[in-house]
Amino acid sequence: MRNYRFYPSWLHSLFVIALILGICFRFANLDGKVYWFDETYTSMRVAGYTEAEVIQQLSFNQEIGIKDLQKYQRISPEKDLTDTLNSLRVEDPQHPPLYYILNWFWARSFGNSVAVTRSLTALLSLLVFPCIYWLCWELFELALVGWIAMALIAVSPLHVALAQDAREYCLWTVTTLLSSAALLRAIRIKTYHSWGIYAVTVAVGLYTFLLSGLVILGHAIYTFTTVGFRSSKTVVAYCLALLAGIFSFLPWLLVVVAGINQIRMTTQWSTNKTSLLFLVKQQAAFLSWIFFDPGFRAGDRLEYLMIPSAIILPLLVGYAVYFLGRRAKKQSYFFILTLASTVTLPLLVPDFLLGGHRSGIRYLIPFYLCIHLTIAYLLAIQISAISVKIWRQRQWQIVMIVLFLSGILSCVIYTQSETWRNKYLSYYDPQIARIINHAAYPLLISDARVADILPLSYLLDSKVRLRIKPQCYTSCLTDHFSTVNSSLLIKIPRGFSNIFVLRPSKDLLNQLKLEQSFKLEPAFNQPIGKGSLPTVLWELKKKLEEQSLLERLRYSSKLKNTENMWCMNGKK
Repeated sequence: MRNYRFYPSWLHSLFVIALILGICFRFANLDGKVYWFDETYTSMRVAGYTEAEVIQQLSFNQEIGIKDLQKYQRISPEKDLTDTLNSLRVEDPQHPPLYYILNWFWARSFGNSVAVTRSLTALLSLLVFPCIYWLCWELFELALVGWIAMALIAVSPLHVALAQDAREYCLWTVTTLLSSAALLRAIRIKTYHSWGIYAVTVAVGLYTFLLSGLVILGHAIYTFTTVGFRSSKTVVAYCLALLAGIFSFLPWLLVVVAGINQIRMTTQWSTNKTSLLFLVKQQAAFLSWIFFDPGFRAGDRLEYLMIPSAIILPLLVGYAVYFLGRRAKKQSYFFILTLASTVTLPLLVPDFLLGGHRSGIRYLIPFYLCIHLTIAYLLAIQISAISVKIWRQRQWQIVMIVLFLSGILSCVIYTQSETWRNKYLSYYDPQIARIINHAAYPLLISDARVADILPLSYLLDSKVRLRIKPQCYTSCLTDHFSTVNSSLLIKIPRGFSNIFVLRPSKDLLNQLKLEQSFKLEPAFNQPIGKGSLPTVLWELKKKLEEQSLLERLRYSSKLKNTENMWCMNGKK
């Protein structure tokens, strides 16, 4: 501590304010954003339904209401926890069950509303603060680093968005920090109890998310490289703890092995080709989003405002990594470098070589945690080290304040928005719902994927009626759905003020175009960049010929009535 001078007392107040704001942001307007594609799968699994069941029970010949669709999103007495586990085992084995089990008990206790479902994730996100402080202490033994890291992550737009998303990624953030801190502590104090704690964190991490395996790989490389065989007892203790954690995961590991084809089918989207330039721009944007994200999308008029942050923040991160290597202990630098590399390289390298979306922002969470640790260390040293001149310390204090203010501004914008970039598959659903709700007595027809339709059940009014036959997405390999929607025969019902068609397949679209009494008109095009994607919402309208015929009949009846009146007046 002799190498560090006391920093201004107002900094502690700044850290506390950032923490309080971060907690408020995590619980603000929980039900204000669209309950998106992935989240509806969470609720469907927790409710104990498989996608195959949903598809079997819905038909174009059956008209249903919004409440009938919500049935597949809510806990019911006819389904229990074993149905939840079976739903994951059959259709989503790449998602281990821990988060869904917690969510099942949460829903049983407090209900199924959007706010309640997301509140579990928000509560779990609060565990990030003590965990990252503990990890900072194990790495640097400097309390100031922990305070800055907590404050940065509190107002990080990325972590606030994760905290309000009913998925397991926030819990994965906690388990990554917890297992990393537990490993460093076990290596330091070398007790059976500490190694037992690490074994538990390994198991909890694996039961949370499969990519925890990459975190464990980073831990193994660090342990064998830094400890080596100089301390055989430490190596043996580590191996036993690791084996205990992996062995406890064996039941679900067998499920994963048995469902490997299912996993390949449901994750094949991650291999869709992308350009190298797109990937470079995307990763630069990801680095800036962890500190500043006003929510601009491609094609927005204000998108150019993101260019400075997309350049400056990656440069700041690069300098922080360089500074960490120069000033921190070798073990600390190597731990952060190893953890970041083992998670990032297996996902990023195939994307750059083959193209794809494996390196999505939610799959690189451990990497972004390492960025937070690195930036926190840089700021802590630059504002408190005796070797740093006062005027330079003040400059770095300004940098830290700017980072905090950028995060706070981003979080304020986020909490007031009805949708966000991480809800990309349902981003425009609020606009689609407003169009449908504006009609007096609308009918919605769709053969889109189950999770393309379910988010609208949270947005549409009860007056909306539905005729849907969803396509398979996670159930395409089951016996019932080796082919999708083999028969698409639908009769257009009468009596509705407006008939809308949501994300129709080519088969359904072609069938509707053959309807002689109706014509299809675009109701909503999904904008992207300077152009637009294919129309996602259509409206079926009566053809002009039929309308003009009706008008002629009405006109002729009016003429007859007028002639009759003239005749009657003439007689008088």
